[in-house]
Amino acid sequence: MTTMPPAIPGIPTVDLRNVSDLPFVTFMEGLDIQVLQIDVEAGLWVVRARFAPGVTLQRHKHTGEVFAITFSGSWKYLEYPELNIAGSYLFEPAGSIHTFHVPATNTETTEAWFAIRGANLNLNDNGDVESVWDAKFILDTYLALCELAGHPRPKVIGI
Repeated sequence: MTTMPPAIPGIPTVDLRNVSDLPFVTFMEGLDIQVLQIDVEAGLWVVRARFAPGVTLQRHKHTGEVFAITFSGSWKYLEYPELNIAGSYLFEPAGSIHTFHVPATNTETTEAWFAIRGANLNLNDNGDVESVWDAKFILDTYLALCELAGHPRPKVIGI
């Protein structure tokens, strides 16, 4: 029989969510998201995303770092030759500008995990900021989409 050690005073416990606690919802055509953690004050948003083949997101600039792991499929930035494939890890420095793209030739859904600090400044063709995706926007949008889909309020870490 396994016994759990007693909690240590002053040491925080872990915070676990199961897949059933956090539904995937359609964020836009070809993109479903699952919000895992939000810290609005610190500007952190952690999401799992599923992309259909052929999806291209608007060119954007990151105000903070991005950390990404690809689980299936492949994706790239149109501005760079590298292709992110299952098992790859990507670090993006603050200030990077690029256009996320999933090749139309993919035969499966691309799934990836992203931890993003700061905001995505979505840019128009002139390079002007057209919209901003930050932790608060992602949280508000996710909660609204969950409600619209009939899901109970998700237990996102941090809220």
